[in-house]
Amino acid sequence: MTPKDPRFALRFARGGDDLKAAQRLRYRVFVEELGGDGPLVDHQARLERDEFDPYCDHLVLVDLDRDEAALDHVVGVYRLLCSDAAAKIGRFYTSREYDLSRLLATGRNLLELGRSCVDVNYRGGKAMYYLWGGLADYVAAHKIEILFGVASFHGTDIVALAEPLSLLHHRHLAPETLRVRAMPDHFQRMDLMPKEQINRPRALRATPALIKAYLRLGGFVGEGAYVDHAFNTTDICLILDTATMSARQGDLYTKRRGP
Repeated sequence: MTPKDPRFALRFARGGDDLKAAQRLRYRVFVEELGGDGPLVDHQARLERDEFDPYCDHLVLVDLDRDEAALDHVVGVYRLLCSDAAAKIGRFYTSREYDLSRLLATGRNLLELGRSCVDVNYRGGKAMYYLWGGLADYVAAHKIEILFGVASFHGTDIVALAEPLSLLHHRHLAPETLRVRAMPDHFQRMDLMPKEQINRPRALRATPALIKAYLRLGGFVGEGAYVDHAFNTTDICLILDTATMSARQGDLYTKRRGP
């Protein structure tokens, strides 16, 4: 998908500067905004990176008016890891948090979505739609059947997150054949409130926009949350089976929107 706004370009990272700019955007969002950290985070260079980056395709949204020499030009990113690439490293990123055996057992073509973020100054506009359009093209070109990945709530206070987590568990739990489960060492139950006690509008307001977008497409969540103290997040696993998306939902996913 090519953005209709000439200010933007959507492309896969085409060299070290694009990738470093994506990692710098990730640093601003995941480290500076959300308080995350990790063994390969480079605080001096302000890069959020890990060992999976060399195996992934990095879909980047570039603001052509921003300084590429200063690594400031990437304003949105999606990190994509397909089944073939995951085989080279021996695992998916999500496997450190969730048991993926049920997904792997399907034998279907998988795509892991990760490190999705948009610069704070570009949220609420068209940036995410441009990224989603590029993602839709990638899914079609690679014949992807199941998309999945970790999405996060900010913070690790489970009491504060009880209502939205319970809503996800009661209304959006994946069918058993696709139901991944959080690893035991960090497993956090999500059925923290009875279904009838949940205030749905309030729970949705407390749910990050990206998670709600996948749910509108017919996405499911795995069983249990993963509390990640290093990144100061409570993670859930989202699963989207492209075969079960309705025509209306598919249009929401692939629709091209202008400025």
